Amino acid sequence: MAARVDPTVRVLRELGLLVGAGKAPKGLLALVHAGRVVGGLSISLRATPDEVFGSLVQALGGAATRLRLLDVRTGQPPVLEVQWGELREKWEVEDVAGLVHNLNDLFRDERDVRLGLVLGEWEDMLEVLCVPKALAPKLFASRLLDGARNASAVRRLLEPRDAPEW
Repeated sequence: MAARVDPTVRVLRELGLLVGAGKAPKGLLALVHAGRVVGGLSISLRATPDEVFGSLVQALGGAATRLRLLDVRTGQPPVLEVQWGELREKWEVEDVAGLVHNLNDLFRDERDVRLGLVLGEWEDMLEVLCVPKALAPKLFASRLLDGARNASAVRRLLEPRDAPEW
């Protein structure tokens, strides 16, 4: 009798997002934590937005890699001053999830930038997955992303924008 393949592993393999050899842990959080998913990040729960900024923009790729962190003001909430081309903004971000939200929003129209999904916690780490926009609908259809903390916000980003009214 053939061993039954974990549905999460099957979907990730079909989409080319599974890496590594050997038996894979069960569940998306465990797979990301184990470094078995392309675009997966395992981040300390104590990490501040400025500490993970570089790793996140690299994982998002494309135009996001040109975003610069100019200044950080500690406080509640911390304020990150960022620049992307001519755009210069100050972001109040309480945590890593807030940074992911701002990055998704800034790069929503950039096709080459992946979407950041805050999957949740696993073994005292925050698991984040950065996926190509073209694969996100397939991952949502497979129900793998149902538990992501920002699933509804990311789904909204995937919807076509209304044409501007003139």
